[in-house]
Amino acid sequence: MSSYPHLLDPITLGTVRLRNRSLMGSMHTGLEETGDWGRVAAFYAARARGGAGLIVTGGMAPNAEGGVFPGAAGLFSATDIANHRRVTDAVHAEGGHIAMQILHAGRYAYGKDCVAPSAVKSPISPFAPRELDAAGIEKQITDIAAAAARAIEAGYDGVEVMGSEGYFLNQFLVTHTNRRTDRWGGPYENRMRLPVEVVARVRAAIGPGAVLIYRISLIDLVPDGSSWDEVIQLAKAIEAAGASVLNTGIGWHEARVPTIATSVPRAAFADLTARLRPEVGIPVITSNRINTPELAEDLLARGVADMVSMARPWLADEAFIAKAAAGRSAEIAPCIACNQACLDHTFSGKLTSCLVNPRACHETELTYAPAPQPKRVAVVGAGPAGMMAAIVAAERGHAVTLFDRANSVGGQLNLARQVPGKEEFHGLVDWFAAALGQAGVTLRLGAEATPDDLSGFDEVILATGVTPRDPGIPTEPGASVFSYIDVLRGAEVGPRVAIVGAGGIGFDVAETLVHAGVSPTLDPAIWRAEWGVSLPWQARGGLAPDGPAPLPPAREVHLLQRKAERPGRGLGKTTGWIHRASLAMKRVRMQGGVNYERITADGLMISHGPNHERPELLAVDAVVLCAGQIPDRGLSEALKHRGIPHHLIGGADVAAELDAKRAIDQGARLAARL
Repeated sequence: MSSYPHLLDPITLGTVRLRNRSLMGSMHTGLEETGDWGRVAAFYAARARGGAGLIVTGGMAPNAEGGVFPGAAGLFSATDIANHRRVTDAVHAEGGHIAMQILHAGRYAYGKDCVAPSAVKSPISPFAPRELDAAGIEKQITDIAAAAARAIEAGYDGVEVMGSEGYFLNQFLVTHTNRRTDRWGGPYENRMRLPVEVVARVRAAIGPGAVLIYRISLIDLVPDGSSWDEVIQLAKAIEAAGASVLNTGIGWHEARVPTIATSVPRAAFADLTARLRPEVGIPVITSNRINTPELAEDLLARGVADMVSMARPWLADEAFIAKAAAGRSAEIAPCIACNQACLDHTFSGKLTSCLVNPRACHETELTYAPAPQPKRVAVVGAGPAGMMAAIVAAERGHAVTLFDRANSVGGQLNLARQVPGKEEFHGLVDWFAAALGQAGVTLRLGAEATPDDLSGFDEVILATGVTPRDPGIPTEPGASVFSYIDVLRGAEVGPRVAIVGAGGIGFDVAETLVHAGVSPTLDPAIWRAEWGVSLPWQARGGLAPDGPAPLPPAREVHLLQRKAERPGRGLGKTTGWIHRASLAMKRVRMQGGVNYERITADGLMISHGPNHERPELLAVDAVVLCAGQIPDRGLSEALKHRGIPHHLIGGADVAAELDAKRAIDQGARLAARL
């Protein structure tokens, strides 16, 4: 009997019978914009081969003004239809089904031609939108319906109409962005007219049997957002207009509440879908921070939803459902919701990929073909770079031995998983350990590798990592000084702490020091209070009337850096604001432009600016050094002396903020060409 009977149970939407209840949610990858449609087809076909019940593409623009950026992909011509047909044929050949998402960005469109219900500029775009007149609105409806018809012509099994996340249709629903007084504005019946009309016209365009998904915002998380009664009213009207299924959307992009970052509790918003489900007669899909088959099965078994949407987990592992169905869930590479190679890339104009799986969106370019001549390969360092190199090399047929001085694998990941809000890293380390075993890698742990140990191998890969950099601050006897490694391993530092260095590690240490007790990521009630999230049937838009109410900080913390700029500026593009806001709520004092004069038994003496002005003593019990890292190349030097050739990867190659994304990618690519 399957461990996932509800997840693997077929379901019929319209006349389309899906093989299971998993939805691969829409993600903008940038693949379509490359113009390499063989590459696009390979990406989606791999997910169909991996068992996805229904795939939804990244958002396709219905017209030029609705594209998320100038030149965004869409379905505008016979050539476009032929290109998309390559994708749908590839998915169908693997036994899968696929729907095209139609996304009109409205005022979120990153271009001067953006349009909206009212000329209200978005806080996340420099472009003020043009207010549409009645003819302009009719054009948008017509273009969306035309895109839907072309999607069916291109072989899609249906379409998803994007009506959430603060995009065009969502913008008409709320007074926050809709200031109109005509038939498209004012009372809610008028404000919801556009999405209802769009769904009706799309249904007419695609016929009665095709799948029509409407992505509905269940909680806007912006001021003057929709009330729960309005959400239900819209859901019923959308059903009556012809939708096959309702997909859950959470939060506008401009919301100051995190929704899909790793610090958000798993399935944090699933209770909203559960409350919607009995209000409508069509299936509903739950989404957001669902990343294991066990969690998906539990949600379905409890009647929370009829289907489960997982998006980025399909980047992390293209065989997600196939592995679950085969009883191999421990082998599913986990999405850790880090955003580093997916959303950060998307919002930086780069091609999407995945920190955990560098092959995501690179299926035709990064291949793990069987090795033409198997070799004996030694890898030193069981951190992310070394583990990935060892796994890929072993999967290709090489005989791989992995050395590490520690008694367990994981390297710096074992430090990361101690940080509140990074609990997903526990699953990542567990997966690496399982994957090493599955690949047949020989482990040599608990002893330092020497040149003699490595002399008989055909290839030697050094992933020996980094050592903390000493910033050279004068330190008096009796001063209490720790490295970030000490703190993340649980050193007692006292109630008042100064952190030297405000990069990613400094922020992680600060998060660790200000929290006590249960991590908010593991307790949704604490997390909601911390971010000021209310149940939407209790407060319009889901924002608590009194705002965030975080628990008091466990310590007084100063987070300092030499650079004369706002600390945290170099953090992730889509997550940096979360870390800054979280520490601000915990009253962490963040300062840039600081000089470290000396560390004393009484604290840290600092000054400000290039002229060392305003000297002051920070009276703290401990100083924690997070001042960067240097490559650990001691073994490399010894191998050079012995004339043993070797490769350097990860931190041993470039020490840059413990960049696991770069390290894992580098390890995979080296192993792929051995």
